[in-house]
Amino acid sequence: MTGVFRPAVTGLMACTSLVWTSLVWAQRPSDADAAATIEQTRVKALAYARSLPDFMCTEVIHRYRQDLSSSRVRKGGGAAIFPAEVKWTPTDKLTVKLTFFQQKEEHKLIAIDGKLTGRKYEELTGGIGAGEFGGTLQGIFDPASQTVFRWESWKSVRRRRAAVYVYRVDAAHSRYLVVSGTLSENQKAIVGFHGDLEIDNETGELLRFTYVADQIPKEVKLDQVSTTVEYDFADVGGRSYLLPAHSKTEIYSPSLSVRNDTDFREYGKFSSDSIVTFGDGK
Repeated sequence: MTGVFRPAVTGLMACTSLVWTSLVWAQRPSDADAAATIEQTRVKALAYARSLPDFMCTEVIHRYRQDLSSSRVRKGGGAAIFPAEVKWTPTDKLTVKLTFFQQKEEHKLIAIDGKLTGRKYEELTGGIGAGEFGGTLQGIFDPASQTVFRWESWKSVRRRRAAVYVYRVDAAHSRYLVVSGTLSENQKAIVGFHGDLEIDNETGELLRFTYVADQIPKEVKLDQVSTTVEYDFADVGGRSYLLPAHSKTEIYSPSLSVRNDTDFREYGKFSSDSIVTFGDGK
């Protein structure tokens, strides 16, 4: 009887545990718990850049463009309406040496489509970006930004329970700069922005976040700018750090749209004579 009875009890316990877990995942946190999670993440985010060692890595940036202005329509002179799917045409692949030294990012363009180049990263046409290593997080979590946070849902991220929050920073308290044009001739504006955050429920670490520009002035000639950054653990000098693994930026304008898909690879301790490799070319 014992041999039959124990499996039945074990099965009942497993079933009860499953129901309890489902209830926990469905349960909304209290306002106090939600605020505590944001504060825990705020502390980590504001200290993030200072917590990182000097390091370098390779950015592999696949760039795409979409030229057809007919892919979006405007009704009554209002904002552009975008289709559910946009067909992107590959433009090029950039290999960039990124160094993080004394809490500052530096990008050096090494190759375009696998061929060495002497061009400067800052002078490239098309979309370029920076700020994955703390700059944008400062803009979200700095108390001066007066960011409004709201718990949205639970999510599983790499088998970790993550809390999803939506947030918004208004233009009056924002430091988010959007720019169009060239280095010598451009239009720019500080705009408000919003997005979502995926936060490890146990550690308060940020696993993924998005930010989308709000109400871009017409003179900047951009319809929409959005970025997603995903983090994962990487080894730097024998220690594990939570670092950007992938990012995606999409920029829509009336005549041209661009997208950058960036992979961060080959993290290592900073060295002035370090060599950048080109991997498998993918």
